[in-house]
Amino acid sequence: MTSTFRADSLAEVTRRILVAAEGRQRLLVALAGPPGAGKSFRSEQLLQAIDDALPGQVVVVPMDGYHFDNAVLGEAQLPVKGAPHTFDAEGLRVDLERIRRADTAVAVPVFDRPLDLARAGGRLVTREHRIVIVEGNYLLLDQGPWRALHGLFDLSVMLEVDDATLEQRLIERWLAMGRDAEAARRKALDKDMPNARLIKTTSIPPDLVWR
Repeated sequence: MTSTFRADSLAEVTRRILVAAEGRQRLLVALAGPPGAGKSFRSEQLLQAIDDALPGQVVVVPMDGYHFDNAVLGEAQLPVKGAPHTFDAEGLRVDLERIRRADTAVAVPVFDRPLDLARAGGRLVTREHRIVIVEGNYLLLDQGPWRALHGLFDLSVMLEVDDATLEQRLIERWLAMGRDAEAARRKALDKDMPNARLIKTTSIPPDLVWR
């Protein structure tokens, strides 16, 4: 697609994905957005809506499964975990290339947020999964090594959320993880929002903006 379309409803995004999937053996959809935009929530909504139309033919691959482990990052990098360089973008690219070929099942890692680690082989993309929704912050980032992912997606969707809403959601997320009010605020403003601004200003135009 060459133009960006805007959508305000789950039904409209679902319809566009189903139309794009017609006649394809496999469709890869990038669902991108800043931290706190609701990528996990929206991807699960899409999973259910598409599965209602095409039972057993859709799966979600979360980019968070490609976090480098804390032991790999080391103490110096742990404060910025979640920034672009703290993900195994090359590993994600290799797995997406395998998924695109649609000739065998592909095991992908899944991030366990309470444990703060990725579980290898946490999800299986089978040959029956015609529609693969890949959700994550940096899928459309116009920087290396993320640029290498762009050509692997057949359809790209960006979640659009204003900064004030993002800040509030992120503070609530950190509070739910046991931080006190000031620590939650600092985590949201000093760690997450710089990444959110990078995504908003440095991502390529998506095929579809979901507001």
